Amino acid sequence: MSGTTAALSLLAVALVAVGGVYGAAWAARIGSGAPDAAPFGSGLEPTEHAVSRFHVRWYTVTMLFLAFDMEMVFMYPWTRVISAMGPSAVIEMFVFLAVLVTGVVYAWREGALRWT
Repeated sequence: MSGTTAALSLLAVALVAVGGVYGAAWAARIGSGAPDAAPFGSGLEPTEHAVSRFHVRWYTVTMLFLAFDMEMVFMYPWTRVISAMGPSAVIEMFVFLAVLVTGVVYAWREGALRWT
């Protein structure tokens, strides 16, 4: 079998496989149209569209969540190597935590956590 024949055979197999996946998806679909309004919040009837805009105050809450989420991402490996690194690892982690706490205190002082 020449190289061209092998390449064309492989292309044909790939096209048949993709066509088979599309055919299986078409056969397994439930309905042809999307529902107009389906519950998206704990089964309650929606009061607004699912992709509506959020209030700007959620930005601050999201940033605080991400900051503390990253704290956990850095703290887990730190707990695994603390015995090998010694006291310098403890000092570095407390400096990192101090920076995070400083950010929370700043946000609190500026009123970013106030809802009214």
